[in-house]
Amino acid sequence: MLTSTLMRRAAAKALSSVGSRPSIAVSGPQRRLVTTTSRSTLSGVDVTQSRFKSSAALAEEEVDEEVSKIASTTTHDEHEDEIHLDNNTTETVQDFTSNKEKSGTPSPWAVFDAWGAGDGIVEPLPAEEEAKLSPESVRIPMNDEERSSLPDESDILSAYDHLLQRKSSVHFGYPYNLMYNHEELYEFMKYSINNLGDPFVTSNYGVHSRQFECSVIDFFADLWKMEKDSYWGYVTTCGTEGNLHGILLARECHPDGILYSSQETHYSIFKAARYYRMDAKSIPTLPMGEIDYDLLAKEIEKNRDRPVIINVNIGTTVKGAVDNLDRILRILQMLEIPRERYHIHCDGALFAMMLPFVDFAPEVSFRKPIDSIAVSGHKMLGCPMPCGIALSRKEHVKKVEQRIDYLNSVDTTIMGSRNGQAALYLWYSLRKKGISGIKRDVVHCMETARYLRDKITEAGLSCRLNDLSSTVVLERPMDDALIKRWQLACEEDIAHVVVMPNVTRAKIDKFVEELVECKNKYGRMKAARENSPLTMLASSAWGGSIIDPVGDLKSDV
Repeated sequence: MLTSTLMRRAAAKALSSVGSRPSIAVSGPQRRLVTTTSRSTLSGVDVTQSRFKSSAALAEEEVDEEVSKIASTTTHDEHEDEIHLDNNTTETVQDFTSNKEKSGTPSPWAVFDAWGAGDGIVEPLPAEEEAKLSPESVRIPMNDEERSSLPDESDILSAYDHLLQRKSSVHFGYPYNLMYNHEELYEFMKYSINNLGDPFVTSNYGVHSRQFECSVIDFFADLWKMEKDSYWGYVTTCGTEGNLHGILLARECHPDGILYSSQETHYSIFKAARYYRMDAKSIPTLPMGEIDYDLLAKEIEKNRDRPVIINVNIGTTVKGAVDNLDRILRILQMLEIPRERYHIHCDGALFAMMLPFVDFAPEVSFRKPIDSIAVSGHKMLGCPMPCGIALSRKEHVKKVEQRIDYLNSVDTTIMGSRNGQAALYLWYSLRKKGISGIKRDVVHCMETARYLRDKITEAGLSCRLNDLSSTVVLERPMDDALIKRWQLACEEDIAHVVVMPNVTRAKIDKFVEELVECKNKYGRMKAARENSPLTMLASSAWGGSIIDPVGDLKSDV
């Protein structure tokens, strides 16, 4: 991001001064390198299984035409601690530490930027350009002699730019909205904007964006129906940090509580349990990915002498399944668990941002007895850096608040220094899109996901789509090159595509065309085992029709 801004400023300087050259020459739009965590999950009771990971998603953002023109004229070519577990667990309900292979889900890393929103597909890098991005070529030299043997920085960045264009144009497997434009904010990258400390308690450090951060928090408090002065929140680095904060509050409110969450839960929930040394139970899921409500009720009943902490998934990672909050609340009511004895956190990384804009969808809001919610900012809204929002009831935060004289503020967040740029970008996206703009994006995603599901089914492949989801689950393609090309997120014998605002029908048609070619050349994926993720797609619990998977499907779970 900083490099991009410097290049833009250098090129602008060249515009205003005849004969002057930008201080750094470039051959095309400059890009920013950021990382974000994406997710993958399993289903079913048997969780001892192998995993497959695809390559990470890469992307970029266009600079304006005038800067590109000037630039082109001046260019030359962990270790886990043991946690106390109880001894009254059934065979089907795993204490999450008793099965180390299924403590949440694996964490593929993805690199992306604002690119890939169009229908065009960029060709792969030539071999000579690819060589400029090898570990040897990008190595930082320690002396002039080493420097002389390495490619020039501008040539490396030019090749990297091409790579990002290529990867971003075939970005299908991970939930990042690449359709955004933040050019108006580039100028602010010259400032070290740090929102250290609490968003609502100003620090002595004056270069911050707290006013924008508080505006973002207010927006989400309104969206999720929180009363004025009843909430607290902050802009996080990602959805994982929001989960870490939400579970920390739960632990502080109920130090002896047990954390319950489904096997398809994001790995960060169980990471929080490890960090905070909490007892936790991983509840099996129904075929479509929701938590098994009957098993959840049985486990709570068995441990009713302990407070209940529940993570509710508002869209699981692989299948996009939304746990039924109302049904979970009815379970607590049926078991006569008083309000002061339970705590509910909602992991809404992607779909909690979409659910309020889906007509006739169930309501997830603070008008119900939930305690905190976490959502990612870079997913549905689109942002060049990973970020998110944590929101909770104000009274819970008092349990973790500490006064820090050094900051002249209070410590209430997971991180100390916090990226003030992220708050500014989120504010800008929300102001520019507005409620109607977000609604349009959500409608596009849901309708386009149904189009993709239908096209894959017509192509003769197993495919499913949850009602409240834009995540299309399909049988894993047999060709690993196709998986890497389209950056599909895979898990054992299934894969998925997350339809975001930048996914178009034209790209879907191309993708399905290649799927058919792959099927004709290599055949179809066979179910890896009984009750594998692929066999779960055949379950009638999903409703509707499906092209049956290949393999021995012994039972309809």
